[in-house]
Amino acid sequence: MSRGLPKQKPIEGVKQVIVVASGKGGVGKSTTAVNLALALAANDSSKAVGLLDVDVYGPSIPKMMNLKGNPELSQSNLMRPLLNYGIACMSMGFLVEETAPVVWRGLMVMSAIEKLLRQVDWGQLDYLVVDMPPGTGDVQISVSQHIPISGAVIVSTPQDIALMDARKGAEMFRKVHVPVLGLVQNMSVFQCPKCKHRTHIFGADGARRLARTLDLDVLGQSLPEDCCRSGKKIATTSRVSSPSVLEICLMLSNKTTFGSSSVVMKPTGIIAIIVFLYF
Repeated sequence: MSRGLPKQKPIEGVKQVIVVASGKGGVGKSTTAVNLALALAANDSSKAVGLLDVDVYGPSIPKMMNLKGNPELSQSNLMRPLLNYGIACMSMGFLVEETAPVVWRGLMVMSAIEKLLRQVDWGQLDYLVVDMPPGTGDVQISVSQHIPISGAVIVSTPQDIALMDARKGAEMFRKVHVPVLGLVQNMSVFQCPKCKHRTHIFGADGARRLARTLDLDVLGQSLPEDCCRSGKKIATTSRVSSPSVLEICLMLSNKTTFGSSSVVMKPTGIIAIIVFLYF
């Protein structure tokens, strides 16, 4: 079987690829991916960061990054990413109408994935954050086998069902020899905005138990209010005095060397990335 595996080919101009994934949908992969991209850029303004959405059926990066329109073509006929908040973004959502369903079979989906991987002019990127679709199927395997990946971040909520699928996602990456950087526990606790009382509405410490089972680190946890605010902006950067989903991603730099180059976190306070979504 090993002789039949595709040969990995780097994405031109991209130094490091970090995928954000989970076996379960609706656990906050896209929110975490956006925060990771923004946090890496905010941590070091000299680094160029891109965000690739390979969820063909349910692309959400255009909405979360407040982007609309179709990508322009370069002289070499490659798609140019759309840019906002300093992040270069590419998604199937830029290629189809916002309300139009993508009614495609597997071969068409895989053709679209190939185009998103190989026909985008990223320029020169230090990091490309990839927002993966839910599951452990064709898309995940294809991305893992066709491009070198520096590491995977697994996102889960504390419920047993979500954790069960998150474990499958982590095991899949191990089978295809992609390093799993750790787990992010999303929607970990609800804090009342009035009395500040905290309630574990989805259970407590599920990701920590799973991390111990898999011999992984918990990179951090996020609160539901981090992604449930309303506002005119979809994404913005600011500084706050306490950590949540934002700093999780920066914690990667304290524990991991991506590929051959080490990431160094600036010891200058907490950089928070707050993502506003419309619900």
